[in-house]
Amino acid sequence: MDIGDFLRQGNGLEHVPAFLTSLAIGLLIGLERERIPVAKAGLRTFTLTALLGTLCAMLATKAGSPWVLAAGLIVVGAIIITAYLEGAAEEPGTTTEAAMVFCFGLGAMVWYGEATLAVMLAIVTTILLHYKPELQNLSKSLSRNDLQSVLQFAVLSFVILPILPNRDFGPYAALNPYQIWLMVVLISGVSLVGYAALRIVGQRYGAPLLGVFGGLASSTATTLVYARHGKGGEKFARLAAVVILIASLVVLIRLAVLSSVVSPRIVWYILPILAGGLVLGGIVTYLLWRNISRDGDLPMPEITNPTEIKVSLSFGLIYAVVLVCAAWLSDYAGSSGLYALALVSGLTDVDAITLSSLRLFELGKLNPQQTVSAITIAYLANMGFKLGLVAVVGGMRLARLCLWPVIAVMVGLGGAWGITFSDINNFKLN
Repeated sequence: MDIGDFLRQGNGLEHVPAFLTSLAIGLLIGLERERIPVAKAGLRTFTLTALLGTLCAMLATKAGSPWVLAAGLIVVGAIIITAYLEGAAEEPGTTTEAAMVFCFGLGAMVWYGEATLAVMLAIVTTILLHYKPELQNLSKSLSRNDLQSVLQFAVLSFVILPILPNRDFGPYAALNPYQIWLMVVLISGVSLVGYAALRIVGQRYGAPLLGVFGGLASSTATTLVYARHGKGGEKFARLAAVVILIASLVVLIRLAVLSSVVSPRIVWYILPILAGGLVLGGIVTYLLWRNISRDGDLPMPEITNPTEIKVSLSFGLIYAVVLVCAAWLSDYAGSSGLYALALVSGLTDVDAITLSSLRLFELGKLNPQQTVSAITIAYLANMGFKLGLVAVVGGMRLARLCLWPVIAVMVGLGGAWGITFSDINNFKLN
């Protein structure tokens, strides 16, 4: 007879795993609190609190009365209040007290069959407790505009999105309010991550990371900012060129992520093409960067609130218009009309035509070749537009530095496209 069989014999020991899990949860959180000299609860108190939560939940189940669990919570609350009143001057905060109540709840969760979730929450709780100084510094570093960005993203994601109808409307049944707004949330989320990363990283890690996070937030804005500063000598022009080029290369990664999320079926067609441009362009960009000193401050991209409601509404409107136009042109003028739209719309924004093409592919209105070609054309048009922006704003010296990496990206994309779609059988939908 193994241990598992012994515990399942119905002698009361079958509940041991639940109490062991609660023991681990209490030890985990209590271990972190034990390190705080002024904390009024430590390793033993948190362990006993978690075990008490499981014990009260078990007794409540066997007695058929939830009041047993409630009584346990009241006892824990009374102990916490007493300890707080006696030692408020020693520990002015209430973090430990709140963690104890939460620990009791986690112990109860274990009894009710949510052990995995309880352990996950215990780990998250311990992380939050441990990184208090870092979280405080982060909170203090947030500006009013930063907090506004987070709140607006929350409105976009958790207020507006859930109430929109998830049905197809309009010409060619191409307009789905829920899907359209989901794309707005997706783009806003990616931009917000890049914006936050720029705020946190700042100038500390040099050109590569500024280019990466600038590309996530807005490659066009990043290009404009560094093109303005590209006239400050040969060294600074090279640094600016590296940031601009990395930001543009990150757009390829961004397109790969968007494609994988919105239309997983297109991944096997588009990833080799995007990888071709990324690898070849990345090699040439690296050769440009490797001989540049990392010393010296770089200007921060002046990127505005990426989740502003007005900006999000504008993108949603543009996306809807592009979606209908792409469906109409694909039906009326075939692939040539779609590619013309991709060329024009891609000059200033790659996301709208990318998402609309992926949506039409999912609806069965485009095949893989048309979808991938439209996205590729839009990206190439955007690269051409930014190269022209660099030449006008930053001067020809900066434009010449960017030219060969841009050509490398174009060659990589074109070569990978030719290889991927060399066989006519690849044109068929799965």
